[in-house]
Amino acid sequence: MLYERLMRVVEPVVEALGYELVLLEFVPSQRSAMLRLFIEAPAGISLEDCERVSREVAAVLDVEDPISQSYRLEVSSPGMDRPLVKPEHYRRFCGERIQVQMLNPVDGRRKFRGVLLSYVDGVVAVQTDSGPVALPLVDVEKARLVPNYRISRIGS
Repeated sequence: MLYERLMRVVEPVVEALGYELVLLEFVPSQRSAMLRLFIEAPAGISLEDCERVSREVAAVLDVEDPISQSYRLEVSSPGMDRPLVKPEHYRRFCGERIQVQMLNPVDGRRKFRGVLLSYVDGVVAVQTDSGPVALPLVDVEKARLVPNYRISRIGS
């Protein structure tokens, strides 16, 4: 499958440059497809980091040529509403508010929002307003952090 091939080509390049590949998205289109890479580093991501990864990945993709159609390459940071994809993402962000969309309903629902309690043995535990819920990672369609936009006022 194309996704796995892209991961095999792109992830080692990103990691060799000292970054984590958080998410790879390939969106095909009749005109021009989009290849999006979300990268992260302990010190954060700057525009220069994105440019560096873009140059190196583009060079490798030109040689490997895994995409048969024209495409655009976009590299960015995951942002405040960062996606949660890998098991280590769930472990790292325990205690944070998340939103999850499931492929298959759990307790009659596909969408959940709450505090990430844990990730153990392939199960994501979330404390929702209606109580705790166990979500199998294999059935998670999308999961993201819920940004906290509250700004504290100094002196108030």
